[in-house]
Amino acid sequence: MRKLLMSLLMAGSLLAGGIGAALADDASAPAAASAAASDTAASAPAPDASAAAAASAPAADASAAPAASAAAAPAASDAAPAAPTAPFSVDSSKINSGDTAWMLTSTALVLFMTIPGLALFYGGMVRKKNVLATLMQSFAITCLVTIIWTVVGYSLAFTPGGSFIGGFSRVFMAGMNYIKGDKATTLTVSHLAPTIPETVYFVYQMTFAIITPALITGAFADRMKFSAMLVFMALWSIIVYSPIAHMVWEPTGWLASAGVLDFAGGTVVHINAGIAGLVCCLVLGKRVGYGKEAMAPHNLTLTLIGGAMLWVGWFGFNAGSAVAADGRAGFAMFATQVATAAAALAWMFAEWAAKGKPSVLGIVSGAVAGLVAITPASGFVGTLGSLVIGIVAGVVCFWAATWLKHKLGYDDSLDAFGVHCVGGIVGALLTGVFAVKDIGGFDGSVLLQAKGVLTTLIYSGVVSFILLKIIDMTIGIRVTEEQEREGLDVSLHGEHVE
Repeated sequence: MRKLLMSLLMAGSLLAGGIGAALADDASAPAAASAAASDTAASAPAPDASAAAAASAPAADASAAPAASAAAAPAASDAAPAAPTAPFSVDSSKINSGDTAWMLTSTALVLFMTIPGLALFYGGMVRKKNVLATLMQSFAITCLVTIIWTVVGYSLAFTPGGSFIGGFSRVFMAGMNYIKGDKATTLTVSHLAPTIPETVYFVYQMTFAIITPALITGAFADRMKFSAMLVFMALWSIIVYSPIAHMVWEPTGWLASAGVLDFAGGTVVHINAGIAGLVCCLVLGKRVGYGKEAMAPHNLTLTLIGGAMLWVGWFGFNAGSAVAADGRAGFAMFATQVATAAAALAWMFAEWAAKGKPSVLGIVSGAVAGLVAITPASGFVGTLGSLVIGIVAGVVCFWAATWLKHKLGYDDSLDAFGVHCVGGIVGALLTGVFAVKDIGGFDGSVLLQAKGVLTTLIYSGVVSFILLKIIDMTIGIRVTEEQEREGLDVSLHGEHVE
């Protein structure tokens, strides 16, 4: 495990050097775009960010070219205006009520995934003495990230800036407005979601920023100090989540401009959270009694209910990422349902063959693995891709959560790495195999997808390791053995479940 962490650290140092050089190049570039957008600045990454990047490429080429000849001037004047590259103000008549209604619904669905969905899913899998502490983590992260996202997270992730990070034009949501006049009403919209109010897009993307760090908690369940968890999640949201989201979803981002496909968060959410979870459980060490004492889930009823809530909420996650009430949203919903069912059955049958009985925990874990794997692909693949991605994810994640974890000896309490990171990698790579141009507008490339996967693994893994070490040297990250044996409900929160 130490060799793994050192390898990540060395690779991250090389990546950080490249990022630093690129940031220096970005800093020397003209700041005209950000100045022009300063009054409405905000950038909102959509799963179609790579499409927007491609659309904005001709404008960039045009600005770099010499002045056109007089003979070409008429043709240029007849050309369609360039697509917006930053948030802008529109008349309220430009807002599509159907798209807005769907995105309001999707936002509520994705928030529903964390509280109560993920909270119950994780809460049912821990021992009874830690259930309230586990529920508390998801709820507290929801509150914490909401404020961080409002203050700086959204601006860093979704405003046009450099290749690796956005700007500060939307800090404290400066420039985002709704102005109701006597004769006309104006409001700001994102350049990536021009048919809905920017406020709706902001909160929608906030729900992604909330669930991502909440997923990490499954890896270190039962043993992390609550204070350390809050500090880590706050810093991680700013230093890890926002840059990865910017790179993948904002058109000016490094991975988006390279053509990496991630419709709804395979890299940004799942691989990102999963590798951070692995680093957390390695740095913290194993739970007291791990491998020697029984640590069975205390209430699988809660886990099944939470898993079902995740499944329902995931339609907002994937279909909502179309940012419109249209056919692509419908196809994303279809792909999500098919892949999830296929993965749940694949895990169930794999477990049945390996252990002699199919379990409730197995089938619901398989469903989550399918949801994870189809996330990056949902807006790009058809029926065959959905089925194959689901089946492969179910089998591979079962292998990762059982054989691989046992073989390597790490204590990933609730299989955050085995399901989210491994499932995310499966989905991201297979998106490159099964992407259908007629559906998503792009041909897939496994090599490009691998670039996105490796970048996320290295950056998130290394920075997470550094943050944890700094926190451990200051306030400490792990509870005492006495507190752990007593249970976090009582030792950290002074409460318990009868």
